[in-house]
Amino acid sequence: MFRFGSPEYLYLLLLLPVLAAAYVWYVYNRRKRLEKFGKEFTVRQLMPLYSPRKDLWKFIFFLTGIALIIFGLARPQFGSRLKEINRKGLEIMLAVDVSNSMLAQDFEPNRLERTKFAIDRLLEQLAEDRLGVVVFAGDAYVQLPITSDYLTARAFVRQLSTNMVSRQGTAMGAAIDLAANSFSTGSEGSRVIIIISDGENHEDDPVRSARNAAEKGITIYTIGVGTPEGAPIFMNGDFIRDENGNMVVTKLDESTLEQVAFATGGSYVRATNRSVGLSEIIDHVNELEKQELRTMVFEDYDERFQYLIGAALILLLIEFLIINRRNRIFSGMNIFRNTDRS
Repeated sequence: MFRFGSPEYLYLLLLLPVLAAAYVWYVYNRRKRLEKFGKEFTVRQLMPLYSPRKDLWKFIFFLTGIALIIFGLARPQFGSRLKEINRKGLEIMLAVDVSNSMLAQDFEPNRLERTKFAIDRLLEQLAEDRLGVVVFAGDAYVQLPITSDYLTARAFVRQLSTNMVSRQGTAMGAAIDLAANSFSTGSEGSRVIIIISDGENHEDDPVRSARNAAEKGITIYTIGVGTPEGAPIFMNGDFIRDENGNMVVTKLDESTLEQVAFATGGSYVRATNRSVGLSEIIDHVNELEKQELRTMVFEDYDERFQYLIGAALILLLIEFLIINRRNRIFSGMNIFRNTDRS
């Protein structure tokens, strides 16, 4: 397991393009000044020992050394040992609708982007719970297995898009079945599914799937994203139209989402532009009895910054020793010169 002990120092990497730009400006400005004395070829004849290539190598060694120092300050660490710990929490499977209807713009900037923002905020609030993600449209797939690594979860959530599922539709029942089978063993009694969708189901019977989940002790909460009035779907620079050329309008189907939630003793929340509703759902979830969850975590992280700092010092020393002039002795040597005078 790899991590940075002080990741805030990685922001210093923003200095590298600034230094590179400064070097380019320096080279350009120096060339302009030399042009005042004559043509470039003539000026170079007047400075036979000067080596622009060595200047470039000096800068490359310097920039690489600075980069290694920054990574060293960020303290790269490798976990050397796994430890099993017990935490009281819940396992939550997020089932996110990624069908094309989630691109409707009755939410700003659209339903899916608003959902991703809300999930990101949710992950900032979680502490002891474990989370997984299922995406669904015409089919359902596990995007992220159950994990307690919230940083990884946030990275996966930010990648959610309508391109993840090739077959269009809204197979909510398949998403419920898949999520119900994706919990880890030993988490019985602490399983929750949160469905975020516009509710337009076209593929299967999500209420029957919800009843099956309830028999396994799973509680389902649903969030309706969209408006009853609906909105057209903007995709690839234009609005989606039907075979008659009319714009397709997708509307929020609250009835299906309510039935799914109530079938398991959960609750339904309609999202708004101000709040998607995840905070309200989590308040309900936190009222559930939490179980002991066994989690494997890395401990005894070994520091590796010293290797980077050592390499950086070597590069900076080489940069210091390089003289941006040709060596008089070696420049006079030509091993390819023809010595046969006959």
